[in-house]
Amino acid sequence: MIRAFDAISLPMLRWLDAEDAHSLAIRGLKMLPPGKPQADDPKLAVRAFGLNFPNPIGMAAGFDKNAEVSDALLRLGFGFTEVGTVTPKPQAGNARPRIIRLERDEAIINRLGFNNDGADAVLRRLAARAQRGGIVGVNVGANKDSADRTEDYVRLIETFAPVASYFTVNVSSPNTPGLRNLQQAAALDDLLARVIDARERVRQNAGDSPVLLKIAPDLSLTDLDDAVHIARSRGVDGMIVANTTLARFPTLRDQAKVHEQGGLSGRPLFRLSTRMVAETFVRVEGAFPLIGCGGIDSGGAALTKIRAGASLIQLYTSLVYKGLGLVERIKADLVSILLRTGRDSLSEIVGADAATITAEDWPV
Repeated sequence: MIRAFDAISLPMLRWLDAEDAHSLAIRGLKMLPPGKPQADDPKLAVRAFGLNFPNPIGMAAGFDKNAEVSDALLRLGFGFTEVGTVTPKPQAGNARPRIIRLERDEAIINRLGFNNDGADAVLRRLAARAQRGGIVGVNVGANKDSADRTEDYVRLIETFAPVASYFTVNVSSPNTPGLRNLQQAAALDDLLARVIDARERVRQNAGDSPVLLKIAPDLSLTDLDDAVHIARSRGVDGMIVANTTLARFPTLRDQAKVHEQGGLSGRPLFRLSTRMVAETFVRVEGAFPLIGCGGIDSGGAALTKIRAGASLIQLYTSLVYKGLGLVERIKADLVSILLRTGRDSLSEIVGADAATITAEDWPV
């Protein structure tokens, strides 16, 4: 079914404006018939953040912004999915066009600006599917016009704790002016202190709510030192490495579009984001797991990200170019690798190449 869907939909969607294609994909997923996902090979199971993932492949935030198709994505074989970014109030985001495909590079530049339906609408949808199971994280952010952005994160933790499998504190989007300033040491320490305090206040009624920090791939190593130190000292449960980049690599082929504003994702981000996974892994020293994100478009790329230090991975842009069948192909490749090497689980190779990767020349 997925192969047929990809064969029909991919050429058609690529003819449409990128944002219109995304909206059509959401509508199509809403029409999928109900059912249970096919059971994954037990070798793919991952235990992280106190949660049991059936496989390590997640849908990254940004696709299902408003929690409309979480169950459909889980039925299609994702081990978990992440909704959002959600802000307290509904937000229109930046002016269109705000998604630009770089076809020759299998990349995207986006400047969406946290467009979403707001916390109340997303909460209703997540509450309605709360008994269906599956791991659904909530990526939280601040409204552009908020007078106290840190308070926005606190309110969202309190609001979504009963229905979120985990939270991602997103301070790394380049498309909300000033948001990345929250990655600076003093601001980040205050933010995480207040977020963890909010999580603890609601724990008795809402249960455990793992909190992850999502960072940009553009951090200096000094700033990464600070971010990891603060995350560890404040009791964060994990990190996602990394969001989109403001860098424009000289290897990009679609030169007519490289000067578009926004964050770059997709295949060109792979080397930088993988290096940042490895740099983060060696600094974390096993204190918590990492989710690797950025440019994963094959089983080999997924394996590289895992060996760099990621216990779990997330996809998005590669699905635009490879289709939903990519999820099953990656899973099959990972199982094949485990069988060929005589290993029982992916945990045995997480971070195996991290030290080697951090000794290489910086990717450009």
